[in-house]
Amino acid sequence: MDAAYFSAFAALTGSVIGGLTSLGTSWLTQHSQLGAQRFARNLERRETLYRDFMNEASRLYADAFEHDQTELSNLVKLFAMISQMRVVSSPEIIENADKVARLIMETYRAPNKAFGDLESAVASHMVDPLRRFSEACREELQRLGAF
Repeated sequence: MDAAYFSAFAALTGSVIGGLTSLGTSWLTQHSQLGAQRFARNLERRETLYRDFMNEASRLYADAFEHDQTELSNLVKLFAMISQMRVVSSPEIIENADKVARLIMETYRAPNKAFGDLESAVASHMVDPLRRFSEACREELQRLGAF
């Protein structure tokens, strides 16, 4: 084999190896960036879902203190959020969300409460029904690396 052919073949092989290495590196970088973006997007969706649930549950709970009936459509949104949580959340979060929903329904069935009844509600921790739910959300988000 002629030395010129050997040199040309070595140069061509080096170019192919360099190109494949560059392609592989680019693919790995893109793949890891897409994974990180997907993870961040999923984390943001969870945070939004938890925040929206807390806002809706708080609104309904305050309404339940003043009224003994509600439109079923008001509760549907809350239960839809719980169903969404069943897809992405831990069993502890779902259990606590269910407890909040049950408390809201029980509060609607109970007699209306006036501002004077608030003191006994504070003493029995009924004013903060979302505490355990929010703590479970924080624990899960910390476990996932959100903080």
